[in-house]
Amino acid sequence: MAVLGEIRNRPWLLMGIIAIAMLAFVVNPDSLEKLFGAKPGVYGKVNGDEITKEDYDDQLFMLQQQAQQKGQPTKGLEEQAWQLVVQSKLIKQQFEKMGLTLTDDMFWNQLQFDPMFAQNKENFDAKGNFKVQEIKKQIDELQKSGNVEMYNNWLKTKKSIEYRMMARQLFANVSTGITVGKKEAEEMMKQRDQVADIDYVKVDYNAYAQKNPVKVTTQDLEDYIKKHPVMYKRDASRNVGLVYFPAAPSTEDDQLAEKEINKLFTQGSDVSGGKENFQNTTNDSMFVALNSDMPFNPQYFPAAQLPLAVKDKVAAASVGTTFGPYKEQNFYVVTKLLDKKPSDSTLSRHILVSYKGNQAGANETRTKEQAKKLADSIGVILKANPAKFTEFLKYSSDPGSAAQGGSVGWTTPATPFVPEYLKFLADNAKGATAVVETQFGYHIINIEEKKSGSMSYKVANLVKAIKPSDKTENEIYTKATKFIQQVQGKTFNDFSNVAKKNSYIFLNPKEVGRFQGQLPGLGTDKDEEIIAWAFNKKRNKGDTDIFTVDGTGDRVVAFLNGVQDAGTADPEAVREQVEPLVKNKILAKQISDKISAAKATSLDQIAKLFGSTKQSAQANMLNPQIAGAMEPRVAGAAFGVAKGKLSNPVEGMTGVYVLVKKSETINKQPGDIKQITQAIAGQNSQQFGQSLLKSLQDNADIKDYRIEVYNNASQQQ
Repeated sequence: MAVLGEIRNRPWLLMGIIAIAMLAFVVNPDSLEKLFGAKPGVYGKVNGDEITKEDYDDQLFMLQQQAQQKGQPTKGLEEQAWQLVVQSKLIKQQFEKMGLTLTDDMFWNQLQFDPMFAQNKENFDAKGNFKVQEIKKQIDELQKSGNVEMYNNWLKTKKSIEYRMMARQLFANVSTGITVGKKEAEEMMKQRDQVADIDYVKVDYNAYAQKNPVKVTTQDLEDYIKKHPVMYKRDASRNVGLVYFPAAPSTEDDQLAEKEINKLFTQGSDVSGGKENFQNTTNDSMFVALNSDMPFNPQYFPAAQLPLAVKDKVAAASVGTTFGPYKEQNFYVVTKLLDKKPSDSTLSRHILVSYKGNQAGANETRTKEQAKKLADSIGVILKANPAKFTEFLKYSSDPGSAAQGGSVGWTTPATPFVPEYLKFLADNAKGATAVVETQFGYHIINIEEKKSGSMSYKVANLVKAIKPSDKTENEIYTKATKFIQQVQGKTFNDFSNVAKKNSYIFLNPKEVGRFQGQLPGLGTDKDEEIIAWAFNKKRNKGDTDIFTVDGTGDRVVAFLNGVQDAGTADPEAVREQVEPLVKNKILAKQISDKISAAKATSLDQIAKLFGSTKQSAQANMLNPQIAGAMEPRVAGAAFGVAKGKLSNPVEGMTGVYVLVKKSETINKQPGDIKQITQAIAGQNSQQFGQSLLKSLQDNADIKDYRIEVYNNASQQQ
């Protein structure tokens, strides 16, 4: 309860409170310590400025906390953390180059505008003033409390806030110099309003390729990539072939699970010598704990949250009724109805008396015995006269609720409060007052109001998982082993062909990053291990290995098909992206050469040459859509060619065009020169931050040592 109050009172602490575990590295953190010793290592450099292990760990920690709060996976965030650290370094470097400084006064003045604070109304008073002094005081108290972990979490949070502040000030200062001239606005208005009426013939790439197929070679891809080096700049990656052998339960395994649950349901458990079964047991929770594949849950649930086979039947059923066995996904289940009652909403208030050494009593000096004595004495007084409740709020260790007269608001059995508190609310009527001990101390609780809600149900679920037997797992292992023996020392084509021939699950992620965490399409707990295997510097193209997924018996056979070091992308690794572009260029040249060779002087001749038709359209520079396709080059040619003259072949996005301009007209659109100027300025300013950051990153000297560091670490394990 005190913690809930602290979150309510200090929303900026939320990230530090929710995260329980520290970082989960791809390699064992202990091995990193062996490598680096007591001092943190260097993971990379940005323009000579070191990225330390601490920099990287802190950013990854923040991302993992955010993901945990949102219920998202906390793995696979390593690359995002790296990018954010690099960008933070670039922002700070540029900030300092401009002679700017982030002072302590500026930090506190600007804190109210940071999203972490600005989006929480509890950081502002009734007049909209930011509670900066209160937050300063809370941080000071936190530092003095001795809670080192939580205070360190605040320091990490503060560092990320400072980078955001520097970014805002940097972008604001530079974007102030972005202006829009009158000539620029006038040209934009002209392009917006000018329309060209054209006749044209289009030779569609896809239609032409059906009759004139072309083959794109690796050299073609490489030549194209060399002309666009920035576009195809890549970090180190691996091309990996995967064949997945799931250890799916057999029909025999399914029947065995069904047999087991029927025995426990009607005959009896082995532990009881066959005397106690799920129907006659007098201790349902213990029976489930001893015999079920899922633990007993003592909570009450609304019918909608119960299993599908049960939820429509519990309302009319009496306590003690059993349902099943029924099958739900990979489980056989028998459900017993233990109790039913209305899910009351309760309005309560409390005074929390904590003590030294308790997580809610960081600043307390009283002992546990003294706390109990004080709570009991307050409880006696308030039982006799609840009207005196507010007089004792000064003793509460939950400042958030104390500020609200002790109220914790309306709660239900599903509210995430400590169970002892919820039990008191469930078992007592309006007006009840008592002392209840929880992990946070002694609560003097007073129930102010109760409202009846919908019916809720307490059930015991006896569950047997349908899982692969040892026999099934051995069969999967044999199949995977036989496959890897077939493909060892063979080509990747052999690997994929054997997999496809046997209808195995085949995957081929072509640009696997070292720190992406998961393999597309696979998603097992072995993904990170397979990625680390592929990036090991001892690994060579053509290597294979077999991996066993923990807890399932699934097998994964991996084939290293390509090693891409940092630099320009490997042509075959990006074939799917580049091939359509290169193919269109080859087709465009063939089509253009054919038009030139024909020495055509009219659209009709060109249409006849390719079995196409002459069409009409309107072209506009700012909205270059021709027959549903975006064709900026065609729109440009429409305004570049003389009226009535046949254009040269235009290499478009979807085909080669030849056109004749019939006329130009002005289609005046709403908006004067001032509005256009403001619109362009707003658009430029909005795009500037991202463009500046990309420019800084493209032109920076960034060195990434992580792969080398992790490889060295793995060798020392």
